[in-house]
Amino acid sequence: MSAHPDLDAAWASFFAEADRARTRRIADLFDDSDRAMHFSARALGMLFDYSKTHIDGAAREALLGLARAARVESMRDAMFSGARINGSEDRAVLHTALRNLSGVPVMLDGEDVMPGVLDTLERMKAFARDVRAGRFKGQGGAITDVINVGIGGSDLGPAMATRALTPFHDGPRCHFVSNVDSADLADVLDGLDPATTLVIIASKTFTTIETMTNAASILNWMSVSLADPAAQCVALSSATDLVAEFGIPPERVFGFEDWVGGRYSVWGPIGLSLMIAIGPKDFTEFLAGGAAMDTHFRTASLADNLPVLLALVGLWHHQGMSFQTRAVLPYEHRLARLPAYLQQLEMESNGKRAAQDGQSLPHGSGPIVWGEPGTNGQHAFFQLLHQGTEIVPCEFMIGAEGYEPDLAHHHRLLVANCLAQSEALMTGRSLSDAREIAASMGFSGDKLMAQAEQRVFEGNRPSTTLAYPRLTPRVLGQILALYEHRVFVEGVILGLNSFDQWGVELGKELAKRLEPLVAGKAPPEDMNQSTGLLAAYLRAPK
Repeated sequence: MSAHPDLDAAWASFFAEADRARTRRIADLFDDSDRAMHFSARALGMLFDYSKTHIDGAAREALLGLARAARVESMRDAMFSGARINGSEDRAVLHTALRNLSGVPVMLDGEDVMPGVLDTLERMKAFARDVRAGRFKGQGGAITDVINVGIGGSDLGPAMATRALTPFHDGPRCHFVSNVDSADLADVLDGLDPATTLVIIASKTFTTIETMTNAASILNWMSVSLADPAAQCVALSSATDLVAEFGIPPERVFGFEDWVGGRYSVWGPIGLSLMIAIGPKDFTEFLAGGAAMDTHFRTASLADNLPVLLALVGLWHHQGMSFQTRAVLPYEHRLARLPAYLQQLEMESNGKRAAQDGQSLPHGSGPIVWGEPGTNGQHAFFQLLHQGTEIVPCEFMIGAEGYEPDLAHHHRLLVANCLAQSEALMTGRSLSDAREIAASMGFSGDKLMAQAEQRVFEGNRPSTTLAYPRLTPRVLGQILALYEHRVFVEGVILGLNSFDQWGVELGKELAKRLEPLVAGKAPPEDMNQSTGLLAAYLRAPK
């Protein structure tokens, strides 16, 4: 007998509703004149519309039943309370404490973590103010440029958020180096002045090979013209001994605890580059947006809870309807890096094969996440979205307002395109309509039918839309926290640990072993012959 009969029954109900939904058309569900109202939710000034999906009332009840049976609410409370829900690493998961501006105690093993969090935040603000005001200077004057050196969560979060909040920039220019590929570093350094450049080295362990290789090369670049390159370096790390060896004094070190995972770390010291770009006041607004979403997640009923609904729709599409990928499509050019950020958040968190107890996952892991901003994607992969043989659920995002009043007509066209795409994915175009189009173009007979068939859109392709007033620091904070909690809910229901990432380790281990081979030294004894062939070619291409 199963140890979780209620959960098994909930999954059975879920799959039964998914099977029933396969034969219906989304457009037919709108025979209910109030469907859009009943299958959308509002919170914190945002609107989440999931009415253009196959979910009906019975399916939603099955989804909510699944969330209850998986104990989403109690697991949520355990996370916020400091319980060690990251079982494989025996760690708490408290990135939400980094945006807890209220100072309400957050306990971990009997101690309140908030004094340390708020102290670090105040130190960050003081340093950012000094840099922005020119009180902290480079060896050639006021800081004009900041380079954040990191990878993964130490790069994607601040790089994405800094670009997203471009209208709020009034500090030094910010640049981001992550790839160990020398081209990344060379392109960033080109045109910068070492004497007025601040370098932020973001690595919790201060041993990440890509980050430390890039940091060493930047110091070499600076040392050509500067007497003390390390005087213009900051460390975002908890490895105080290694940072001291590097030559960075304690007052320019901002650490964070092991209960903050890399992909959840933009809210703390990893966000220093963002704070320098937009200022402490707007960075605090960013934190406030995340904290507001935390409160909503903790207090709203499951049926009205934006992170829960977003997660349930995702599970419905991937586990229920067997759609293998999801496209994230922000109609907001400054969110161009958001799909990549969410790709890491989702696929590193929930791309697992084993449950928390080590058993194989009975219902699979998370989907492949990808995307680009609109309208660019419309002239690239939307052809497949509309007429391809694979159905890809789409997650649209759109703001009601932009930041360029003299170009307001651009934003109106952007909104029109976003709404048109979700409508077209759902409604499609019938063969009879396609025949009329082909006939109007002068085709007849077999050619008419061939032309018509190529213009048919099957439609019935699901999408959701997240709408918000305007992309401010607070709204960006709400969006990022929304997706963090969505990933958490999905992970809880799937029974996996969303907060470790063992899958990134093996490749790194092998890279260290193969570096001598690439340098022309002895290969590892158990090296695959294909790897040997490739290494030989790459040493001396012929």
